[in-house]
Amino acid sequence: MSLKFKDILQKLSFIKDYSSLVIPAVIVAVAVVIFVLTQLMSSKLRERVEKESISQRGKKISSLVKSAVSNNQWEHEQQYQDAYERDANQITLLVKQTTERELLSYKIFPEPKDPSALIFEEFGQRFRAGIERLVASIKGGECPTEAELGKNLPTGSPWGSRTGRRLNEVDSTIKEELCQAKAKSASVYCNPTALAGYKFWEEYKYYDVGKEESVRQCWYWQLGYWIMEDVIDTIAAMNSTSENVLTSPVKRLLSIDFASERQASMGSKAGTEGMPRYVLSGENSMVEPYTRRYCNDDIDIVHFRLVVLVSAKAALPFMTELCSAKEHKFSGFSGQEPKQTFRHNQITILDSNIQSINREAVEHELYRYGDAAVVELDLTCEYLFSRIGYEEIKPESIKKELAKVGNTGAGEGGG
Repeated sequence: MSLKFKDILQKLSFIKDYSSLVIPAVIVAVAVVIFVLTQLMSSKLRERVEKESISQRGKKISSLVKSAVSNNQWEHEQQYQDAYERDANQITLLVKQTTERELLSYKIFPEPKDPSALIFEEFGQRFRAGIERLVASIKGGECPTEAELGKNLPTGSPWGSRTGRRLNEVDSTIKEELCQAKAKSASVYCNPTALAGYKFWEEYKYYDVGKEESVRQCWYWQLGYWIMEDVIDTIAAMNSTSENVLTSPVKRLLSIDFASERQASMGSKAGTEGMPRYVLSGENSMVEPYTRRYCNDDIDIVHFRLVVLVSAKAALPFMTELCSAKEHKFSGFSGQEPKQTFRHNQITILDSNIQSINREAVEHELYRYGDAAVVELDLTCEYLFSRIGYEEIKPESIKKELAKVGNTGAGEGGG
């Protein structure tokens, strides 16, 4: 055993001879290990940096380059703002133009240009003549009058249900031919008296009211005339392709009014029954408006009621046409400027009622409506005026009237 140990020591003795090289060898080995590990870590770090840092930042930089504001960006922004301003100005202009309308008289508003009372009588004459022109423009006619029937029926013959007695066969035939001839000679049954104001201006007396009240009445009836123009234009559009009443969608205009029964009874005491008026609150409105619009700093509101007989199929198209855009002419509030064509759309239907009619009733006895089913269409509407369109000619007395009551409404827009 001792020999073996001795042999081992002899074999290991050579290490002693190289002991000075052991430490450097260890250092080299450690260095090699560290170098290898460093390379491995460096490779992973480089890969991570490229993947998570350089690549991401590069993409971000590329994205920023694409979205970077150019040196001329302010010019594009200015163009956008200019276009926006033009649109706003154009809208304001169009709103203004809706209420720039031709006047029946250019001598009264905002203040009379002539001290003579004749200018008010002239206004009334032009109002009535205008109504007559409107009726003629839609080829309005009437049923046979009692005088016409009396002239054509044999002397002493009673005519129809108004007497409670029946006509003989010959008289019935003559009566029917007269009624049919009247229906074929017109496009719609319409009498000027069905339009509000026609009778008012026939009986007008300036000395009963004085200057200020005359100006006020002229102003409100001017508004009413503009509104009735739109109603007549609606009938004209609806009946544009028909030959006569028998084929027309709109058969008969029964009435256009500007006051409810309660308002009319109140107005009759002052001699202004049925006159248009501004709606300042729910108290003086025809119906409670779902639009919640009353006169305010921007708009003026007028309510009106319209009753027509139409074919059953034409009821909804009539309402649509009534609320559609219409054209009007304008030559300035002096009436001397070059004539321009503007558009307006100011009617909103607040309430509607449709009911069938009894053709055998006395009020329809002499009217012929054709074969189509006919209904009575009763509409209550609001009409919106833009103040910037006519404020320059609004009489001072009207402005004071509005200021005294106060502006309680809100909202804008029509149709």
